[in-house]
Amino acid sequence: MRYGRTVPVTEAAELPPAPEEARAVFGEFFPEAVRYAELLADAGVKRGLIGPREVPRLWERHLLNCAVLSEVVPRNVTVCDVGSGAGLPGIPLALVRRDLKITLLEPLLRRTTFLQEVVELLGLDHVTVVRGRAEEVLGKLQPVHVVTARAVAPLDRLAGWGVPLLRPYGEMLALKGDTADEELVAAKAALTKLGVVKTSVLQVGEGVVDPLSTVVRVEVGESPGGVRFAAKRAKAARVGRVRRRR
Repeated sequence: MRYGRTVPVTEAAELPPAPEEARAVFGEFFPEAVRYAELLADAGVKRGLIGPREVPRLWERHLLNCAVLSEVVPRNVTVCDVGSGAGLPGIPLALVRRDLKITLLEPLLRRTTFLQEVVELLGLDHVTVVRGRAEEVLGKLQPVHVVTARAVAPLDRLAGWGVPLLRPYGEMLALKGDTADEELVAAKAALTKLGVVKTSVLQVGEGVVDPLSTVVRVEVGESPGGVRFAAKRAKAARVGRVRRRR
């Protein structure tokens, strides 16, 4: 099935009104946040990007839960949202943080089509949509300061995809649930091999979401991804230089 450049939007009966917290969090871009919620409730459900049962809790569980991630993202940095799906957390983050340069990385065409339409409709000129898997774009995308992710994979596997995309001394911020501490323990060996030097579990969204959003922060040293990925990046850089000379 082919989709046009315009996403049809009709107000979903199940979509609740935006809570007051959303007005405070999104500020002047609150109308764009409402538009995005409507898109998710309508086209997002029709295209199978989110389940219909998620519509009544879109604001608290999804948009606000993701937007509060901005509390721990540094200013004026580059961000890659790995496995962006329907744009969570990348698009809520983009709505509240115009100082960021954000790449939404997603392998599935139907999702990247939706993401591109949303980016254009909301006027998010600081956001780029890239179709591909993290392991495929390594060396093709410029390394970023921050990698974000939500509900993509267990931490050890997620780190294997996201950490190599980081610049030296960058960080991965993964929105997780109650199992965050257990995942950190289970992933310790894998994280060490990937060049991770520090990990922590943060709670964000005080006064906005209940329960608070849980974020696993994974910080790397001078060799993101470890020795294996350093070699891959070096090879990709050499290939890039040869192509440019041609």
